[in-house]
Amino acid sequence: MLLPFIIALHVAVAVLMPPLIRAMGSRAFIVASLPLVLSTAWALAQAPDIVAGGSASASVPWVPALGITLDFRLDALALAMVLLVSGVGAVIFCYSAAYFHSDERALGRLAATMAIFAGAMLGVVTTDNLFALYVFWELTSISSFVLVGHDDHKETARRAAVQALVTTAGPGLLMLIGFIVLGRIGGTYRISDLVADPPTDSTWLPLALVLVLAGAFAKSAQAPLHYWLPGAMVAPTPVSAYLHAAAMVKGGVYLIARLSPGFAEVEPWRALVLAFGLTTMVIGGWRALRQDDLKLLLAYGTVSQLGFLALLAGAGTHTAAVAAIGMLLAHGLFKSTLFLTVGIIDHQTGARTISRLSGLGRRMPLLAAAAGLAAASMAGLPPLLGFVGKEAALEAFVPGHAPEMSQTAALVMLIGLVFASILTFAYSARFFWGAFADKATVSERRFTRPSGAFLAAPVLLSALGLALGVLPFLADPIASGYALAYDDHGKPYHLALWHGLTPALGLSALIVVVGAVLFWRRKAVAKVQNAMPRWPDAEVGYHLFLHTIYSTALSVTRRTQSGSLPIYLGIILAVLLALPGVRLLAALVNGSVEVPGPDSGFRLWDSPLEFLIALIIVVTAIATVREHRRFPALILISALGFGIAGLFVLHGAPDLALTLVLVETLTTIILVFVLRRLPTMFGTRPDGWPKRLTVAMCVAAGTFIAVSLWLMTHARTDPPISRGFAPLAVEAGGTNLVNMILADFRALDTFGEIVVLVTAAVAVASLVLLNRRSRVVEEPDADVGEDEAELATRAPQQPVTETATLGTRGGNASEGRIDDSARPDDERR
Repeated sequence: MLLPFIIALHVAVAVLMPPLIRAMGSRAFIVASLPLVLSTAWALAQAPDIVAGGSASASVPWVPALGITLDFRLDALALAMVLLVSGVGAVIFCYSAAYFHSDERALGRLAATMAIFAGAMLGVVTTDNLFALYVFWELTSISSFVLVGHDDHKETARRAAVQALVTTAGPGLLMLIGFIVLGRIGGTYRISDLVADPPTDSTWLPLALVLVLAGAFAKSAQAPLHYWLPGAMVAPTPVSAYLHAAAMVKGGVYLIARLSPGFAEVEPWRALVLAFGLTTMVIGGWRALRQDDLKLLLAYGTVSQLGFLALLAGAGTHTAAVAAIGMLLAHGLFKSTLFLTVGIIDHQTGARTISRLSGLGRRMPLLAAAAGLAAASMAGLPPLLGFVGKEAALEAFVPGHAPEMSQTAALVMLIGLVFASILTFAYSARFFWGAFADKATVSERRFTRPSGAFLAAPVLLSALGLALGVLPFLADPIASGYALAYDDHGKPYHLALWHGLTPALGLSALIVVVGAVLFWRRKAVAKVQNAMPRWPDAEVGYHLFLHTIYSTALSVTRRTQSGSLPIYLGIILAVLLALPGVRLLAALVNGSVEVPGPDSGFRLWDSPLEFLIALIIVVTAIATVREHRRFPALILISALGFGIAGLFVLHGAPDLALTLVLVETLTTIILVFVLRRLPTMFGTRPDGWPKRLTVAMCVAAGTFIAVSLWLMTHARTDPPISRGFAPLAVEAGGTNLVNMILADFRALDTFGEIVVLVTAAVAVASLVLLNRRSRVVEEPDADVGEDEAELATRAPQQPVTETATLGTRGGNASEGRIDDSARPDDERR
């Protein structure tokens, strides 16, 4: 299978993009489109076998030792998504070659990130492994963060990028938990196997599905997590056209469609998908009606259409599945056309707001024709593909057509779809009128006509939407191939331009009439919208959530990170005594732990020197507690450490003793440098703590550790594992057992010790250099003037501010903030 190679080719092209941009300018985007063209051609070559009900699959070893592989599978659903991700993506890449100037800032990074995103998105829609899906999923989130924040000199771009990343990646972690639960209860992480044989007998399945849907809803901008998509419109127009029309936002819809054949009948799947999808469709359509910025109008229209796609993909019926594929293809074509149209208008005229545009239809007739076809497809007018898909969607919810749903639920959904479709027609008409109509109150802007190469992309995509609408049998095999997973009840539905005089056709006519009236009476609608009470703002909720986390973190840190070492140690000892200490005491009382008897071989010492060293350790420990001067306390602590090293020597562990001596020596040196800058005296307990409490806690902790070690040493039943080291060392070719243990058996442990020693050495060197530099600053050269000497001894003061944005910008925060419409072309792009 060629697919893994194609994904790797995306990465290779991404690496080459920065130097190619420097050499070729924006024309390098044409080179970046080659992997997308290749993947589209490969998918089309596989199409005859796919639409016949087959599939293509491949596996690439990922972690062979654990039996983990990267599984890829191309079926009808994946084929439709590949045509969008790679086919439409290739057209947008070529459009970018004409949109961007060659001297665009960070253009190489933008082109490379777009190539990586395209490869990651291709992996999302073709992988057959849940873990691989999550990896590709998060790669799209990270790359989209870079793309949305391309103009990182703007605060709005940085804020929108962070908002999109937090909103999509946070629920993505919940989705990962859902994947793990789903794989554990299903016995496999292969998606096709889980869908074919879902673990419906598990009580954990509903929870897993809810977690998975949380990630899918966030990615596809379902309400109330829809706010991030309009904010992401600060990205360059080609990025918006690719991510928010053809690729990224459809990732969540794809995941719903992928799992729906196996889990649509499991509660609460269908209820959640239909409720959130319809709510999102209505909210997005209503908000789109009030937008003056064409790009924001399309953004809220995308939110509405994503709700439409999500409810179709998750409805779990044959006709809804056919409609989902039809609308997926239609939406990718008409919405990317409209985004590219806005890009051309903005590029040539320097404006994209309805209140500043007039007469463009007469002066750019070819662009107006392409945009008109796309807007008509979005509105659901024949003979466009949007009409074919929307009629199938209405047919899917006609009461009695889908036995899987109750008559009441189907009727409610049908009414909601009709209302949302009316809004869709109205904002589609508003877009075309706002962009191209003559307005008596708006003066026409001077601009140069766009080149043919610049117009090619939207013209081609809109023509494809018209062709697939007139010839729906070209798209129907893909839709029918995906719908094979559902029971058609003996009445299979096919995409067609004419189904006769059906209820769906009557509803389509009603939508057109009422939608036209709604657009005609747009001023009255605007008054109604302005008179309505302000809806709860989702984006304000996002900022309040972040502010709550920020405030809680500060509050917790202020109380727990007091800077007092005695408090930290007291908390540690208290937890030690409260958890394992109490458990050990309870075990000793009820007899569940066997206490060694007199015949257990207990002895006080092996050598009288041990008693002498133990006495030194006890005396220095007590003296350290009673000492309130820093330097004497440091010497006592060091003596205590050296005493413990003496115990290691007596027990035949000179290597441990040597390590301890080195660590104690380095620690003493470091502390000497540190203590020079601290007060001479210090306290040994937190303020307000009684001295008896400190002593009692220390005694209790020491007793717990001593008793635990005593019990553990007498609880051993198996022989020490070290007895098997000698033959293993010989087998490994070593003769020095200690060296073999350090370098081979305990390699990671030894490496960690080396890191500790090196870190300590670097710390000592840094303190020495810091001390030397501070002396130079404190003793300025005599030749330096008095003012310069004062400046040399003064530390630079950098103001540090911490802010938490709480939707303080004017107006409704969720209405979007695109503030670059009046900026020059080069700066805006």
